[in-house]
Amino acid sequence: MNSTPAGPSAESPPSQPKSVPITIPAISPRVTYGILGLTVFVYLLQVVSQAVFGYDLPVALGAKANEYIRAGEFWRFFTPMLLHGSILHIGFNMYALYIFGIGLERRYGHSRFLVLYLLSGFAGSVISFLFSNAYSIGASGAIFGLIGAEGIFLYHNRELFGNQFKQAIGNIVFVVAINLFLGLQPGIDNWGHIGGLLGGLMFAWFAGPHWVLEGIYPSLRLVDRREGREVVLGSAIVLIVFSALAILGILFPFV
Repeated sequence: MNSTPAGPSAESPPSQPKSVPITIPAISPRVTYGILGLTVFVYLLQVVSQAVFGYDLPVALGAKANEYIRAGEFWRFFTPMLLHGSILHIGFNMYALYIFGIGLERRYGHSRFLVLYLLSGFAGSVISFLFSNAYSIGASGAIFGLIGAEGIFLYHNRELFGNQFKQAIGNIVFVVAINLFLGLQPGIDNWGHIGGLLGGLMFAWFAGPHWVLEGIYPSLRLVDRREGREVVLGSAIVLIVFSALAILGILFPFV
């Protein structure tokens, strides 16, 4: 049987990947605004306290102070993230909270974002407690946790970001590196920064959103594959690890 070619090959060239815009779930970042408002309110109490009593009562009651923590004032692992030493201090931290918090809360949801913030601040206080005897206040540990969580979110969902992933993760690494370098200056609690970063990284690794696309183009939607029990487990892991470290630091102080 003879056959005659009918022109160019009937095989079509492979289709090229296309960029498809996906809308991030739109939720109001009310937890971010709530944390920001509460932190500013506490700072105003600090200012009033100094004017009325001549000293900063909120700092006296809530700063990370190792001797008081060892005496049983364990709330000092959490309260430092609400306290600040100056307008510049709170201004920088609240700006960073606004920049990173709004996007993260939309991806994490209200409850998971709040847990991320609190556990990151707790982790920062614990590592500071272990390695520094200095008094410490500020939301920087929690902010570093948000930055770390942003990096893990990008990594876990890198297929969705395509060519933008490398630049985005590079920006995160740069922000962390430059701020840790600046934290080497006297008077800055870099141990708290490191602890908050570790806490945020751990929580995001086990409990952060892991998105997949579902549906048929153009009706595509993002679905979080992370189940509720994984979020609870991730929260428990971070809490247990850093609580254990805090207990070790209380029982066997080495700074």
